[in-house]
Amino acid sequence: MVLAKKTIVLGVTGSIAAYKAVEIASQLAQAEANVNVILTEAATKFVAPLSFQAITGRPVFTDMFELPPELSLGHIALAESADMVVIAPATANVIAKLAAGIANDLLCCAVLATKSPVIIAPAMDGNMYSNPVTQDNLAKLRSRGFIIVGPISGRLASGKEGLGRLSDIGDIMGTICQVLGRGGDLAGRRVVVTAGGTQENIDPVRIITNRSSGKMGYAIAEAARDRGAEVLLVTTPVSLTKPFGVEIANVGTAEEMYQAVKAAVSQADALIMAAAVADFRPASAAQDKIKKEGTKLILELEPTPDILGSVEGSFIKVGFAAESSNLLENARQKLQQKNLELIVANDITASDSGFGGDYNCVTIIDQEGGVDSLPLLPKREVADKILDKVAKLLSRR
Repeated sequence: MVLAKKTIVLGVTGSIAAYKAVEIASQLAQAEANVNVILTEAATKFVAPLSFQAITGRPVFTDMFELPPELSLGHIALAESADMVVIAPATANVIAKLAAGIANDLLCCAVLATKSPVIIAPAMDGNMYSNPVTQDNLAKLRSRGFIIVGPISGRLASGKEGLGRLSDIGDIMGTICQVLGRGGDLAGRRVVVTAGGTQENIDPVRIITNRSSGKMGYAIAEAARDRGAEVLLVTTPVSLTKPFGVEIANVGTAEEMYQAVKAAVSQADALIMAAAVADFRPASAAQDKIKKEGTKLILELEPTPDILGSVEGSFIKVGFAAESSNLLENARQKLQQKNLELIVANDITASDSGFGGDYNCVTIIDQEGGVDSLPLLPKREVADKILDKVAKLLSRR
């Protein structure tokens, strides 16, 4: 994982959104990052240092004149140890000081002393954010290489609706991962990933689909992003948050997915088909809702496009085989028939594995006959195992 063992300085300023920084610190710590939190004096009015200390297991810094002896030059030590500095939330006051190069508190000193990437997530009143002075300050920071995330529109502390809310935590975390992964083993590569179950229309309200949640495809898209890839995610409607920093192509039917993939692969280094594509669709969809008349409804079905078997090019092709029996035999047959470099055989009968779950039990098979049987793992870990092999194949080209 891209965050493991990384040192992140998390700056928290005096915004009502400061409480959300506790969750950011929690997610960073859960991802095994070392999190050094700096609270401005104003931030301590909204959230206590002890909250961050309990979550991160590390000291929290509030005043550069009250540091332990080993950190007598705390802003320098914190800045030099950081792989990244994140200020979330960032008030207009701190943004103005950084734009002007003013270093009169520990957080601003640390930011000005670091050579690492700096992410700023503004949060403030809507009028304050739209003020030309604030916009000018943000433009100055962007021009100097600072990465600005948000803000977003919504209900503000004043009770009004407007642009000024702190960005979603998922977007902030996605930006952190994307920036840290810029030099990863897939940097400069374009990866196309498909996800979800296709939906074939019976009539305006009914569809033929399957149990795919899209979780595996989304995990692969996020993992590829975090390894430096430019990612296109071709996705059916699913109840998942779209990954930040990933290009999205929304599709519904197998035909729509086929057209989207066919258009995308000409520029792709790898295609990873994690979607569960329907094998059949109604030969014709009713224009009006079918009424319940009689006891039977007979549908004539026809095959859907064979996406993996049809698209061709110099890119790496990875397929999935979700099987309830003869797992390896069926997977090897699909590997050869569709001319794949890798196939991920998924035993959907395994406990806690398969559609809808957060874990997968898979076997990865390659063209040379290599078989890598993985234990039951979280889908994000499975994604990285797949991408390890994709990156190795790409390195040979």
